[in-house]
Amino acid sequence: MAGLLAVNATAQVRPPDLTDQRSAILEAFRLADQGQLSLTDLARVEDHPLLPWVEVTQLRRKLATTPTREVRAALARHEGLAAGDWLRTTWLHHLAANKRWSDFLADYQPSDSLDLRCAHLAARLATGATDAAWIADGKALWLTAESLPSACDTPFSSLLALGQIDKDLRWQRIELALLAGQTGLARFLARDLPAAEAARAKDYADFIETPHARAAQWPKDARSRAVAAEGLARLARTSPDAAEVQLATLDKALDLGETQRGKVLYQVALWTVASYLPGARERLAAVPASAYDERLHEWRVREALNRRDDAGALDALSRMPAAQRNDPRWQYFEARVRERTGQKEAARALYAKAAATATFHGFLAADRLGQAYALCPLEPSDDAALRRRVANHPGLVRALELHTIDRRLPAIREWAALLRELDDDERKVAIEFARDANWYDRAVFTIGDAPEDLRYYSLRFPLHHENVLRREARRHGVDPAWVAAQTRAESAFMPRARSHANAMGLMQLLPSTAERTARRLGLAWTGAASLYNPETNMILGIAHLRHELDEHAGIAYQAIAAYNAGPAPVQRWNRDRPGFDPDLWIETVTYKETREYIARVLAFSVIYDWRLDGTAVPVSERMLGRTVAPAARRSFTCPLSPGPDTSP
Repeated sequence: MAGLLAVNATAQVRPPDLTDQRSAILEAFRLADQGQLSLTDLARVEDHPLLPWVEVTQLRRKLATTPTREVRAALARHEGLAAGDWLRTTWLHHLAANKRWSDFLADYQPSDSLDLRCAHLAARLATGATDAAWIADGKALWLTAESLPSACDTPFSSLLALGQIDKDLRWQRIELALLAGQTGLARFLARDLPAAEAARAKDYADFIETPHARAAQWPKDARSRAVAAEGLARLARTSPDAAEVQLATLDKALDLGETQRGKVLYQVALWTVASYLPGARERLAAVPASAYDERLHEWRVREALNRRDDAGALDALSRMPAAQRNDPRWQYFEARVRERTGQKEAARALYAKAAATATFHGFLAADRLGQAYALCPLEPSDDAALRRRVANHPGLVRALELHTIDRRLPAIREWAALLRELDDDERKVAIEFARDANWYDRAVFTIGDAPEDLRYYSLRFPLHHENVLRREARRHGVDPAWVAAQTRAESAFMPRARSHANAMGLMQLLPSTAERTARRLGLAWTGAASLYNPETNMILGIAHLRHELDEHAGIAYQAIAAYNAGPAPVQRWNRDRPGFDPDLWIETVTYKETREYIARVLAFSVIYDWRLDGTAVPVSERMLGRTVAPAARRSFTCPLSPGPDTSP
């Protein structure tokens, strides 16, 4: 009985419920947004946790007419709070814009903002503080590959007038700009060089943009070699053949070293093999070992797999660094190749290592062995004192309420400030409270990436709108765990998610796709904004998933690929690799995003099967769109010595 009471007490620990005060705080924010919040209005919410944000919201709109003493009083009241930091940043920008340099220096705190760092230099200049420290700070800020804000113009002009930006320092920055592809900045900086050197810098910039034959006449020095290698490496991304031809000429003309040759040959090989162009194997072989990294090692394996060259694949795997080769992905593919070449025992040993991990390739390995899936879930601490401490932390209360009332940027600022104050166990509990408040992506973005962090599956894999999900999945004959996995991969179950491509809502539908789907279903289309409605999004998203499945003959992994990349690339991959086994087809997909997306969705499906039913459809069956009898579903087990939980 005592144990049951303890569990119940722990379960009842929750952040304060502010529902009764919500209308008042929403009204206060509405007035603050308009700069019309009176002292009387403020008094109505003086006990609300979001009072600092209401006050700061009003002040930010009225800085031009608010006495300095009142702003400073607010900064003092909210010192150390996310709202106070937000106010200080806005206040400093206001002071800098109005050249109130003494006030700026009085209120400045170290910042990562380039604008404010430049303004800090300007303020010190304006108040006569051009000492050695000022010069050192200015030169350090000036020496960057990027263009700097206009706030830097005045202090940099003074540095130049003081003779602190000499020819050597100018060349250093030009080189940084050239190697970063900032050719416009390089040309601008070169204007103050002697004429011959300015012409050389311009010729370097021209070469970075479009490599030319004049480079063969450059001086045989480190700068010319670095620019030549950078320009050819960039050319290789669009024309590896042309880059290879020009490399042969400039290698002799400029006496390129192994580092420069390796940089170019790396890109020539990468952009050849990434599309499986002719000559990929030879170009991979031409890259010096010193230029290889994990990315190119992976592509060397894929290139061999794409040609069905088992000996080549094993050779490429043997050349990987040990840590990379021991990743579950490459353990699995080495096992697959060894199995195909009759090395059964070696293959089983490798499958067993991979199968000890809760990863896509670990699940595939378990299927090859016919064994249970490895899953060792962790849950947030149930320590009642710790949970109460987190639940009542003012930062958590503010963050959750800001999220609830849809103040997104302040909510994220408050959450980031909160995490800096919590230890690891407290952070997991805070993420649990965020999940319970329907703020699902906090686990995705802030739980961490250490192996143990990835085992908090109930936090990382939310399950919301389950009734709609199951109903529509059943209506369209789609696996509900797959739907949940697709939703998690697309939006982390955040109903107002929106991508740069304008995909919207839970299942990240483009409005044009959603409209076509609605018409196909005979449903009224009420506009793109309707995709933010979770039920509408799921109705249309699951129907679209069914459509993709039908378009690809019921083959789930190809439907997943099409959902991400569109149908044309899938048709091309099928044409280029006819008869490939699904796992090899997925691994040899040319788009990194799509390759990882397919594996992620299929791995997530296993986790959602575990959450929904406690057993899982084998991945090797699910990716073909098949269902299995209950007895054939995979159970789960936690190995005594689990391997690293690198995915999903």
